[in-house]
This record gives sequence, structure tokens and C-alpha cells, in this order.
Amino acid sequence: MVNRKRVIVIGAGIGGLTAGALLAHRGYSVLILDQGIVPGGCASTFQRRGFTFDVGATQVAGLEPGGIHHRIFTELGMELPPATPCDPACAVFLPGETEPIQVWRDPQKWQRERQRQFPGSEPFWQLMATLFQASWRFQARDPVLPPGNLWDLWQLIQAVRPDTLITLPFALMTVADALRLYNLDGDRRLKTFLDLQLKLYSQVDTEETALLYAATALGVSQEPQGLSHLQGSMQVLSDRLVQALERDGGKLLMQHTVEGIETERGQATTVKIRNQKTGEIMQETADQIVANLTPQNLIKLLDENSKTYLRFSISSPLYQRKIAQLPPASGAFVIYLGVQTEAIPPECPPHLQFLYDQGLIGENNSLFVSVSHPGDGRAPTGKATIIASSFTETQQWWDCTDYQGFKQQYTDTAIARLGSYFRLTPETILHQEAATPRTFERYTARDQGVVGGVGQRVSTFGPFGLGNRTPIKHLWLVGDSTHPGEGTAGVSYSALTVVRQIEAIKN
Repeated sequence: MVNRKRVIVIGAGIGGLTAGALLAHRGYSVLILDQGIVPGGCASTFQRRGFTFDVGATQVAGLEPGGIHHRIFTELGMELPPATPCDPACAVFLPGETEPIQVWRDPQKWQRERQRQFPGSEPFWQLMATLFQASWRFQARDPVLPPGNLWDLWQLIQAVRPDTLITLPFALMTVADALRLYNLDGDRRLKTFLDLQLKLYSQVDTEETALLYAATALGVSQEPQGLSHLQGSMQVLSDRLVQALERDGGKLLMQHTVEGIETERGQATTVKIRNQKTGEIMQETADQIVANLTPQNLIKLLDENSKTYLRFSISSPLYQRKIAQLPPASGAFVIYLGVQTEAIPPECPPHLQFLYDQGLIGENNSLFVSVSHPGDGRAPTGKATIIASSFTETQQWWDCTDYQGFKQQYTDTAIARLGSYFRLTPETILHQEAATPRTFERYTARDQGVVGGVGQRVSTFGPFGLGNRTPIKHLWLVGDSTHPGEGTAGVSYSALTVVRQIEAIKN
């Protein structure tokens, strides 16, 4: 009998499930552990009174032929989940405006829209399109960023083509730099729109977002790529990955908390696990350990041997310091509403973004809203779901003296803001609840309840970001804190990279 290499995956988010399913399909013995109740992490769902709510992520990219999800599901021999294209990808309402900026799926239609909305800005958008095409082709060749050894470096070199070189002059630029290049930095309306969109995808605004990341984030909404709305819920993505994992002999254990990672001579060997139902403490050994965690969570799990190794190893003296110095990630306040369909305006787009003159409790002044549509599996006939989220600083949710009162203030303000577009009354609202960073920390165990990973600044993007390969041998980091960033497509690329790196060890 063949002695199969054993891999333990910590965390059953999309990144962990993808890595586990691919490794199981390639012949590894895989065990995935998660402290939650259902798999999917921030892309999971919950049900209330007949409504199905997506916890966090509501859109998915990479379903098109050649897209990352299409590639992964093809390898796994699984059908892609049914989905509806988002068109427009988003309808953006700026303060005091009743006509939205429609981010259309059709490239020509989107070009006409932006020329009408932002006269004189087309040279900037053409630059973004050029950078997007070059970056997209580069990423499709599976580079490893940042490279951690010679094998990684060779994958990066192989991904570079002559068309990649066009991006080099812009590698250290922000979006604001590009606006200044085209004398558009004085166009406050354009900058406001970009700030709003980029905050959604990169967690930071035009002054900080890396230009190359922004080109991809802003360009992926148009054909032949595009964003999609999954039929049923985001949970179907996780469910199919779990199905592939278990079909190929892998195992998923929910409600099992990993309490530590043990190492020997700088190599990860063992995880310490607590069964939440029984309280039993057990230890499992592995040839490779994949952590679908925030980097802060990963550091907390390391034993003293590994922390000492990180402090004194010649190859990794800066790893802990780099993680400690990462700019704080954002949390999210999310309100989930189950409503009568008469609360939804006619021809309402599936995704909207609102910017208000005043923020939620003086903080973030935008809301990203996802609305279910008849037949998409999220609400009973005659009803719909509305999910509205806003980025928020995390620490204030632990520092506040009256957490429930603070949460209620946010809830009331969000409903009042949404009431300017939706018909929200005691009669049309059938269910409501809210989530804060403390909620996300409880259910996902992410440090401080952060969402979306590391902000995509020049200093943290691509070659300057965190790699999947950690300084601890046979310990890997997967997820939205590593290249190429957040979103289900980003973490799936991250997972594929780790699988290829592990395979390279075997070969």
C-alpha cells in the first residue's frame, strides 16, 4: 500500500477547502479542521425564518473559462455552481445624487457610462485597462509572489513575458499617482467614486491602493471576466469543495479548535486540537500543515520552539516583526434584513454602493448592499433579503462600555440610511439582525474579527506582501493576507500556489 503524505489544513474557509480538495485529489491524505459550525468562513451562510443570508462575501469572480474557479473545478471533476452574471456589477450612488454610476459588465457599455459620468477621464481608464490585461495574463501563468526560494523564483520568472514589462514603470505607483499623471487629481467626483470602489476591494483609498492591484480589482467586473451571483447562496461553493474533498478520501472536522502548532528544529510537525463537543484534547501529526488563517492568528498558534526559531534563524529574523507592523485590517458592521418584496424598488440592481454625507456614528460613510432576487434561493416567494455592510475599526467594538447599545446605534443608523432607497417599515421588515467585528471573531475566530485581509498598499502588495511559504518548514499560509489578495478568487489562487509548492517538495 502506498504511504500517502499527510496534510492538515487549519481553517475551512474557501482557501483552506480549495487547498484541501486539490491535495486530496492529487493523492494526499488530508484532514481539515475548523472551529466553526459550517464550512466557508466569511463566505458561509446562515438561515433565519426561511431566509438565507450570505455571511460576508456575496459576489464571486473566476467562473468564466480559464478563471480560477473554472480551473479548480475542472481539475476536481466537479460542475461549477449555477450562477447569474452581475450586470451591473454595482450601482454606485454618490452623496446627494439619485442617478447611480452603473458599472456595466459589457466593456463598451461601461466605457460609455464612465465617459458620460467622468468627462475627460478616458486616458486614465485606458491605462487601467492596459495594466489589467497585462496583470491578468501574468497571474494566469501562476507566478509565486513573493518568492521564498529558488523554485518560487523560477515560477515567477516563467510567468514574466514581454507584455508583463509594461507594468514595471507602474509597480510602485498608487491610484492617486496615476490620477496626478493625467491631471485628474482635481476631479473630486472621480476620486470619490474610486475611493468608494477601492475601499470595497482593497480596504484603502486612491492615495494608498497599489495601482496594479486596482487595475485588476476595477477591471474584473467586465467581460470576458465578470462577477457572478451564485444560485442558492455562497455556501454552494464551499459545499462542492467539501464534496470533492470527501470523495477523494479527505476528512473535514467542524467544531474542532486548533490550539497550537508544534515544531521540531524549525519544522512544523504537530497540531494540538480540542473537540468542542467533548472537550477532548488530541494531537495530530502531519507532513505538511496549511494555515488558512490571518497571519496574526498563525503567530498565536506557534509554540515557543518556533517563536525562538523565528527570532534567531538567519533566514527569518523579520517575519514576526513584519506581521506585527502590518497596518490594522478593517472589520465590518453588517446588517441582515429579511423583507417583503414591496420594500425593494423596481429594477433594483443586485449590488449597490451608497456614499453618504455623514458616516455611521461618525465613521465609515458608505454601505455596500446586496439584494436577493426572485428565484435565487435566498428568500421565500414574495420576500427578499437585503445585506448591507460597512467597514469599521475593530478595536472600538471591544473598548465600548455598552456594546449592545453601540451595536443598536449602528443598526438604527444603517436602517435610516437604507430607508432613503428601500421602503423599510415595521410592516416590510420581517427579520433583522446585525454582526460586528465581535460577531465575526466569535464565528470565524479571525483575530479582532477582521475581514478582507491585508490592505493592498504598495508596501503589502505582490513582491512586498506576505508569502504562502513561511520561515517554518512545512508550514504554509493561505488566504486573503497573501498574494493576490481578498475575495474568493484571490484566496483560491493562494490555495493553488500552496498546492503547487507542496507538490514541488514531493517531486
